[in-house]
This record gives sequence, C-alpha cells and structure tokens, in this order.
Amino acid sequence: MKVYRTDEIRNVVLLGHGGSGKTSLVEAMAYVSGATNRMGKVSDSNTISDFDKEEQKRGFSIGTTLVPIEWEKAKINVLDTPGYFDFVGEVEEAVSAADAAVIVVSGKAGVEVGTEKAWELCDKYNLPRMIYVTEMDVDDASFRQIVEDLTEKYGKVIAPHFSPIRENEKLVGYVNIIKNAGRRYTGISQREECEIPDYCMEYVEKYREKLLESVAETSDEFMERYFAGEEFSVEEIRAAMRTEVMEGTIVPVAMGSNIQAQGVANLLSDIVRFFPSPDYRECIGVNRTTNEMFEGHYNFASPKTAYVFKTMVDPFIGKYSFIKVCSGVLKGDDVMYNASSETEEKLGKIYTMCGNKPMEVSEMFAGDIGAIAKLSPNTKTGDTLSTKNNQILYGKTDYSKPYTYMKYVCKNKGDEDKVSQALQKMMAEDVTVKVVNDSENRQTLLYGMGDQHLEVLASKLAARYKCEITLETPKVAFRETIKKKSDVDTKYKKQSGGHGQYGHVKMRFEPSGDLETPYVFEEEVVGGAVPKNYFPAVEKGLQESVLKGPLAGYPVVGVKAVLYDGSYHPVDSSEMAFKTATIQAFKKGVMEAGPVLLEPIASVKVTVPDDYTGDVMGDLNKRRGRVLGMNPVGSGKTVIEADVPMTGMFGYCTVLRSMTGGRGTYEYEFARYEQAPSDVQEAEIAKRAEE
Repeated sequence: MKVYRTDEIRNVVLLGHGGSGKTSLVEAMAYVSGATNRMGKVSDSNTISDFDKEEQKRGFSIGTTLVPIEWEKAKINVLDTPGYFDFVGEVEEAVSAADAAVIVVSGKAGVEVGTEKAWELCDKYNLPRMIYVTEMDVDDASFRQIVEDLTEKYGKVIAPHFSPIRENEKLVGYVNIIKNAGRRYTGISQREECEIPDYCMEYVEKYREKLLESVAETSDEFMERYFAGEEFSVEEIRAAMRTEVMEGTIVPVAMGSNIQAQGVANLLSDIVRFFPSPDYRECIGVNRTTNEMFEGHYNFASPKTAYVFKTMVDPFIGKYSFIKVCSGVLKGDDVMYNASSETEEKLGKIYTMCGNKPMEVSEMFAGDIGAIAKLSPNTKTGDTLSTKNNQILYGKTDYSKPYTYMKYVCKNKGDEDKVSQALQKMMAEDVTVKVVNDSENRQTLLYGMGDQHLEVLASKLAARYKCEITLETPKVAFRETIKKKSDVDTKYKKQSGGHGQYGHVKMRFEPSGDLETPYVFEEEVVGGAVPKNYFPAVEKGLQESVLKGPLAGYPVVGVKAVLYDGSYHPVDSSEMAFKTATIQAFKKGVMEAGPVLLEPIASVKVTVPDDYTGDVMGDLNKRRGRVLGMNPVGSGKTVIEADVPMTGMFGYCTVLRSMTGGRGTYEYEFARYEQAPSDVQEAEIAKRAEE
C-alpha cells in the first residue's frame, strides 16, 4: 500500500448496536473500493474483520479490526468495532484513535440502545459523526421512521442528504438531496440519472428544506441569500456541510444496502468529503524532560511520537501493537523510546493491517494508523513511543472498569501456570480483563464487562491456548466477631515419658469496637502467675486463632482478649503449651461471647434513565439493598446510590441490562462489614459445615 500524507488520511470508527451491519458494511466498502474481489458474509464466517475463530463461531464481532480503504486519492482507516456491550473496551480503544465516526443503524431494527451509546461516545470524545442506515433492501425497513426517531432524540442537527427510492419493497435507487436529483442503480456501485418519483417528493422537499436551512446558518451572507430565495450551488452546500459536520452542528444521514453494496460508494465519498483529516484535531502530551506541554497536533514536521491504542496477541502470528502516529513521520527500523516503561524499542517493519493480514509500508505520516510487530512486553496499550531526546507522554485513554467476576478453576490439574500465562496475554490484549488472586478464600477471580465476556474468555482459552477452565460462583469473604463478653479458664496438660506439657490461661473476651483489626491483646497478670516470657506465646496463639473462626471458619475481627491469670509448671511449661492453651481458650471464649457473621457491604451507584428508577430500586430492595439517595445527572438520567451486600451483586450486570434495555450502568466498591441477618448466617454456617 502506498504512503499517504496527513491531509489524505481519514480515521473513521464504525459504531452501533450489535447486529446493525457494521462488519458487512466494511465488506461492502472493501469490495466497492477494489480492496477485495469478493464480498464475504458474517453468516459464512469469511469476512475480513471477523477473522477470530470465536467471532466466526458466534456470528458477531468481539474485537476491533482495522481495514484500510483507498478511495478518491485518500486512505480511509476503518475501525470496525463490536456492538455488544460486553466488549466496550475494544470500542473505547477504537474511538480513542478515530477522528470521526459513522453510526450504523439497522433500517429494520431502527434506533436502538447501541445507537444511543454510540452517540454518547461521540459526545465524550468530541467526534464529528454521520449516520448510515443499512438494510434498506429489506421489506419492512423504513428510512423515514428512522429519520423521525433520530430527529425526536437529537433535534435539528439530523440532516438526511439521501433518500431511498423503493419499488415493490426493494431499494432501486436514491435521491441525492444536495443535487436534488434522482439516481437508479444499474449494478454494484453503478447508477444512472432518473426522475424523482412523485411519491418521494414530499419527503425530499422536507429534507432539502432542512439541509438548506442548516447551510444558511453558516454565514450571514448565506442567510441573506436564503431569505432572498437564491439557490446555493452544490459546491457551496458541500463546503458548508463540511464545516458543520466538523463542528458537530450537523449530522448527515445516508442509507444503502450492504448485501447489494448499494449506497456504499456514496458513503465513502462523503467520508473523504465531510470528515476531517487528523491534522484538524488536537493532540497534546507532556515532555518528560522539560515538563512542558508538547503539541503534537498530527504535524508531520514535529518530532516523532506515536500512541499505542490497542494490542493484538495471536498464538500464530504473534504480538502486534496498533499505533496512531501523533507527530512526525515514522519509518521502519526507527529506534523509539517508551517513556512509560523507560525502555528503548527498535521498530523493525511497520505495517498497515487489513483484518489480520499485515501489509508492509516504508513509512507512516502523522495521523496514520498502523501496527508494529514483536515490540517488547514492556510496551502495553496506552503507552507512548517517542525519541529518547524528546520523551513524550500522551494521556492514557479512560477505559470502562470491569465489575462482573467469577471464580475460575482449571479443569486439568497442573494447568494452573499455563492458564495464568494465557490470561496474561489476554489481559495485554483486552484492557477490561482483570485477574485477582483472592488468597483469603483460596480462589482466583476473573473480572470482565459481563457474563458473556467471561464466557468468551473461557472459550478463547480452550480454543487458542488449549487449556480449559470452569467458571463458578465465587465465595464471599465473610468475617466473624463477637457481641458479648465471656470469661474462660483453659488448661492444657499432657504427660508422656520425660517432659510433659503444661499451660494454663484464664482469659476474658469482649468486642474491641474496631472491625478493621482482628484482635487487641492485653495482659493483667499479677504476681507472675504466668511468667512474662510466655506472653508472646499467648499472643501467637491468638494470631493463629483469628485466621479461622470457630463459627464458620472465617477470619475473626474486632475481638479484645485479656490474659488476667493462669498458672505454670517449672519443668513442663513451654511456649508450645501456652500457645495451645490459648487456641483452646479462644475457641471456647468466642463461642460463649455471642459469635456472629459479618457480611461485606458494597457502596453501589446505578446510573439509569429516569423511566427505570422505580424498577431498579425495587430490584435493589430484593437484593437486601438500602437505597440512600437519588441524584439527577442531566440528559434524563439519575444516579441511584445504595448499600448492597456483596452476595446480592452476583449476576447484577445481566439483570440490570435486561431491566433497562441495556441503558443502565453501575459501579461499586467495598464499603464495610455489617452483621448478616440470622437466615443468611444460618445458611452460611450450614454450608461451611458441609464443606
């Protein structure tokens, strides 16, 4: 592939609901532009972007894929993203590297929650956007309805610049609103002029009026001409639209059919025409050497810098670090410096990726997107590469945090290391995967964005790395404490030829009032009833005892133990004997002091559209949650704050999504321990007894 200058590059991310047709749109783009000579289908598992075995098996995208398309002397780097919310990390990576977005909407399914989330992401990253309606060749597709729904949701920024011509429920052509002319399809990406049918006129006039109104608003001169009834030329309309698209004051709406590759050539031309090249966007980092701001701004004349926005680890083709060149011109064999890990990197060859096929290029201008193979493990997603004399750091992308977790168990004994290494590779590839070793409950926890995400991870482990795991409900870390006081007298006596064992302690146990620390130890022994040199042994006995409480085997907290008396034998007493006597005293003392189980409480924040607050609060109550308050956060959403026992958080992600149609999100963190209700306590003690 030839080298493109910064002003000839367009970095575009495809966003939208799962199943809206993003991957088949990429296929159509590649076919129409001549990048491929046949169009793959998601159902046939032969598309460029869904090359992963897991994606082919499931029939939807799991990772972000880069597909470069050459069109009208420009290079369009198309980033095809997953539509399912469990793979939001991949979407956030792609959005961080894009300069504009095409939001794909299914003509059949209409505006869905994925469309809304895509719009919110564009707002967050300040991306110019365009909407493309697919499946216009399907019987019950309605372009008109989608435009109405979008206008109702987002207001007058929505501006259709194409309108379909349909005959017998099939797409046969379109009206170009800018040119006010009809076109009929004669073949793939071929068309001829035709009259605008009468049945289209009403909407064409409405859409054109709206478009011209938007154009008029770009300058006083245009406004005067508009009111004087003057016509704008096609070039004037396009120039004004480009300005407005880049400012976000207009969102053009186009349409077509991916399967027939209709409307795709228009979309590619619109991307080149209306979307900005990278040098229109800001890119600011910090120079580590001088501590001053560094303005990269995708200027190819500045010192070389690049941002690693994604990592791909494939067992067969190895590791590829996807980069966006932020300034300068990157060449193969450049020696770069990673300021985050403070290591040097020799680049070797530079590639542009087409799905999973690397194509070598000699150099890359600022703003271009490509990949570098086999960088050291020190270079991770979010790192910056620059020169050693000019060490730059760009801000890392803000990724969603994983809150859904399961305990994983290796199916085959001895696979633990293999699984651990494979998960390390998967964590390098997917920023929303996390592995936590919970030593207290002797379990390893796998965190992801949802149940489906965890299921896909387990499936990938088996297929790619040949190691199988099972996902199980994790144990919750309960605690034990006491509510009353007790007084115990324990003697440990053992006689067996020669020296015996003798340790005698009298101890009081009571709540210490501090649930953060396991125990407080005091001694009030008078007259040397227990010699001082045995006090450490008594404390050692307490240290061991609090690790596993007598009630259900959970760690003990908040206990005050006072050694006030006892006795010793000049020959038979030993540290071991006093430690054992203390352990026995602890068990007896705790069981007599009203032992209770404490459960972990999470502080939860659930963000939902206002319509769903009642349902969500009702569900939190069912989970034994206490709703603490509701705060409106604008754009019709409310944050519900609640305290919920950790046992009530399992499976919450799936329930919340189904309850709110995928619109609800949540986050939580551990807050404190509280006494568990008696029914929970009894069930837990019985379960532990069985184990």
